[in-house]
Amino acid sequence: MAKMEILLPSMGEGVIEATITKFLVNIGDHVEEDDSLVEVATDKVDSEIPAPEAGTIKELILKEGDIPKVGELLLIMETEGEEPEPNRPEVLKEVEKVTFDPVAEETISQEVQEAQEALQATSGTNSRTPSGKFLSPLVRKMIKEEGISIDKLDEIQGSGSHGRITKADIMQLLDGQESEYSAQQGASDPVLQANSKKSITEPVPDISQKPIPAGANEEIVEMDRMRQLIAEHMVHSKKTSPHVTSFVEADVSDLVRWRNKVKDEFLKKENQKITFTPLFIEAASKALRDFPMVNVSVDGSNIIVKRNINIGMATALPSGNLIVPVIKNADEKNLLGLAKSVNDLANRARGNKLKPDEITGGTFTITNFGSFQNLTGTPIINQPEAAILGVGAIVKKPAVIETPMGDSIGIRHKMILSLSYDHRVVDGALGGMFLKRIADYLEQFDIERTV
Repeated sequence: MAKMEILLPSMGEGVIEATITKFLVNIGDHVEEDDSLVEVATDKVDSEIPAPEAGTIKELILKEGDIPKVGELLLIMETEGEEPEPNRPEVLKEVEKVTFDPVAEETISQEVQEAQEALQATSGTNSRTPSGKFLSPLVRKMIKEEGISIDKLDEIQGSGSHGRITKADIMQLLDGQESEYSAQQGASDPVLQANSKKSITEPVPDISQKPIPAGANEEIVEMDRMRQLIAEHMVHSKKTSPHVTSFVEADVSDLVRWRNKVKDEFLKKENQKITFTPLFIEAASKALRDFPMVNVSVDGSNIIVKRNINIGMATALPSGNLIVPVIKNADEKNLLGLAKSVNDLANRARGNKLKPDEITGGTFTITNFGSFQNLTGTPIINQPEAAILGVGAIVKKPAVIETPMGDSIGIRHKMILSLSYDHRVVDGALGGMFLKRIADYLEQFDIERTV
């Protein structure tokens, strides 16, 4: 028998700690490989940590509500076979990779300082509400600063895992209180009423926060946690980046013919389906190498140019929600590697089996409107990236074909590509040239390419 330590793994770029929301095993339980051991939550995602192999739970080091750092010991298992090498150094190496980047290092240092300040500021504040709801240090700091009663928090339906109260829940509560106060003051104070009409430059109240009563033939469906995160992320993106969208129509007839010719052979030879998605990712990766100033993020007045090309692919889930798994270093993979990555990530995304690190670190995103036979769309940028590519349905259309012998009309496979980009750092010229370069790579596809 051998002892195996289960540590908090790397949870993605910039994440240094997580909250244990629930242990899914008890001491003495036998687990199989990939069985879930513990649920953890970060500001980015809720996730489950699986068992690396079969074994028996011997000791739970921490308890629910604890906030371990990446690399900290969570529990101990007993497994068959020889004593494994400690994996703590490997986890810490992952953390060191993040701190190698000076910008990331500064960000993490700031997060550590904020976490320490939060713990100091919340000394003497209960970590749970009277009904037992867990309150993280950040939430406790907010309620202490804003003077919110802990009893008041029991009235909140938390949007986190198992009803956990999050920062977003506190912000929504504060927004509601401020709106109610403003409405009362505005109704009773004629000066405020007059001032409210003085300038159209004043902020418009967020009417989306006001309750909308359901009619006789209407039903209220509460957003699940993932839908709330998506909604918050989309609103944040529109508030952050001035969006511009450019369009180009590409003739992908050779690309379609090549795929139709090789797809059966590809499946037989590699045991992998070849869809259009890896071909789109390959073209986008090449274009990002040609135009590195699209592969950027904005930090105040600084532009962060990303050395790695990490392509996110928006994936629809059976629940109706959306998730964006990321193919890291997509430009370094050949077509087979991209096909395997696309198929693997898409399948595990639909089965809720993605790891936290597989949905973070993207530098550019592709969303496929064509999957639903839509011709095109205007996608919203996936922050903190600077651009997102939308690919529409491939349709047969009559088109003018230019040849040395003259022009003719023929049936061609056409698709519309749309690129939304952050106009703070990507101007129309750069965005237009980048989008046209993607179209060029797709149009000039080698019909004789071997698999």
